[in-house]
Amino acid sequence: MAKSTQATQKSSKKNKEYDESTIKTLSSLEHIRLRTGMYIGRLGDGSNVDDGIYILLKEVIDNSIDEYIMGHGLRIIVQVDGDRVKIRDYGRGIPLGKVVECVSVINTGAKYNDEVFQFSVGLNGVGTKAVNALSNHFRVVSFRDGKYYEAVFSKGKFLSERKGNKKDEKNGTYVEFVPDPEIFDEFSYNFEFIEQRMWNYACLNAGLTLWFNKKKFLSKNGLLDLLDGEIGDETLYEIGHLKGDHLEFAFTHTNTYGETYFSFVNGQYTSDGGTHLSAFREGLLKGTNEYFKKNYSGVDVREGVAGAIAVKLQNPVFESQTKNKLGNSEIRSWIVGEVKSAVVDFLHKNREASKRLEQKIESNEKLRKELNAVKKEARDAAKKVALKIPNLKDCKYHLGDKHGDESMIFITEGQSASGSMVSARNVYTQAIFSLRGKPQNVFGKNKTAIYKNEELFNLMMALGIENDVESLRFGKIIIATDADHDGFHIRNLLLTFFLNYFEELVVSGRLYILETPLYRVRNKKTTRYCYNPKERDKALEELSAPEVTRFKGLGEISPKEFGQFIGDDIRLIEVDMKSLKNLHETLSFYMGKNTPERRNYIMENLI
Repeated sequence: MAKSTQATQKSSKKNKEYDESTIKTLSSLEHIRLRTGMYIGRLGDGSNVDDGIYILLKEVIDNSIDEYIMGHGLRIIVQVDGDRVKIRDYGRGIPLGKVVECVSVINTGAKYNDEVFQFSVGLNGVGTKAVNALSNHFRVVSFRDGKYYEAVFSKGKFLSERKGNKKDEKNGTYVEFVPDPEIFDEFSYNFEFIEQRMWNYACLNAGLTLWFNKKKFLSKNGLLDLLDGEIGDETLYEIGHLKGDHLEFAFTHTNTYGETYFSFVNGQYTSDGGTHLSAFREGLLKGTNEYFKKNYSGVDVREGVAGAIAVKLQNPVFESQTKNKLGNSEIRSWIVGEVKSAVVDFLHKNREASKRLEQKIESNEKLRKELNAVKKEARDAAKKVALKIPNLKDCKYHLGDKHGDESMIFITEGQSASGSMVSARNVYTQAIFSLRGKPQNVFGKNKTAIYKNEELFNLMMALGIENDVESLRFGKIIIATDADHDGFHIRNLLLTFFLNYFEELVVSGRLYILETPLYRVRNKKTTRYCYNPKERDKALEELSAPEVTRFKGLGEISPKEFGQFIGDDIRLIEVDMKSLKNLHETLSFYMGKNTPERRNYIMENLI
């Protein structure tokens, strides 16, 4: 009875806490600071291209790009000096009387007026405000017709203003900001990420000159330059290119497996494609079949294709807040028609290209038939072993389910490594695939090698990508190996597997490497997990009478400890390729046959 009364009193106390005093109304800027993920996604430390500091930079530049799209300003200058970012465009400049509202009041801007901004790439009325709210220092200056207006803010709060004449300054807008250290703890800018973004901007806006820290980015041929920069010498024939008012695309074929695409909507990179990409793929198939007067299958025509497509839409509809997949269904027919017509025209004008494309399709068809025979043997053998994949601990939700985007599969080395992970995982969204040893080095081998190797076959089936990477079952593929020489070797073998056969998964940002702590530093009161010697040394300085444990492998971490390393605080490194251009050459050097060059490299770098 005493326990029951005590529980009732606790319940009553909790209920009383929910009254008028608990209801809070946040200003828009306070909401941005409290719920940063809704506006800029992840915070990060600058080690990932999608980290928040790059989204802040993007939002400001997007506004400058919008000016260029509307025919104003041929130059954008970007500088990053330490943690301070400076951006100057030469567009029309923000109307002087509305500068403060445009950078601090949500849902204020001209992008709601289709006559002023037809193909906006920014976060309609939110982007610059988010940058302002999340910056310790934010300064904006607008120059219009010999006059200027300047406003300075801190964490979204207005501090000061200046205005007057500035006859020697051309029209445009200058923005300067420093990300707030209260929100972005420790971070640094990776200039390679920014340079790649500048190059994408240049290719999507041919004729626009961008400067980043005195480095010039200018494209004369748009997506043709982008695709050439990505694929380069790997092309089987010269790149086909069409540029219209609302649609631009480029395509070619390579000797790689799968399909590689770079798709954009109003300058926004859509990593998961969408209706514009599926329409482009359909148009490519129809155009090829019309030219050759054949009925080739889509698989044979598109195997090895590399393409880039950009569309401009007044009202783009994205399937998620991150804008990585387009959902507009009404655009399909006109994109299919334009792509089909352009492909036919290109092949008529380029006989050498049409000849090489035909050879490629016939080679794909031959390989597919050989592969089908091997597939049947592999499936029959698999049925005899078991009805389900023996080394897969599956999860409940997969891509396409309600919580499917959160799903992930960890590829581990051996049962001991996966033991702790199996016990600690979230059974709804986290699957485990245990390798039984070092996987086969598949560099230079055709796809039949997968079907002749039981482990690689099981891995492919676990991922659900036998027929098409679009049927992938998991949102993230995570390589989880020990931080030792064997672990690094297995990691390289798995990277070779994905890059050799399923490079689309890498290009679309699906492949990751799990970071786990190397050290545990603790005393009787505190436990610290350290991911590198620098963190370990810092912990040793700060804790009294510490004890240090070096984790030699994942199997040494207990299930209770492991849960926090694959939970909310999981650390992942995205496997990212700056360019596909030198991919074959790189894989050949590291994973191909032994050469004098590789032996010399090993000897020079041997520790």
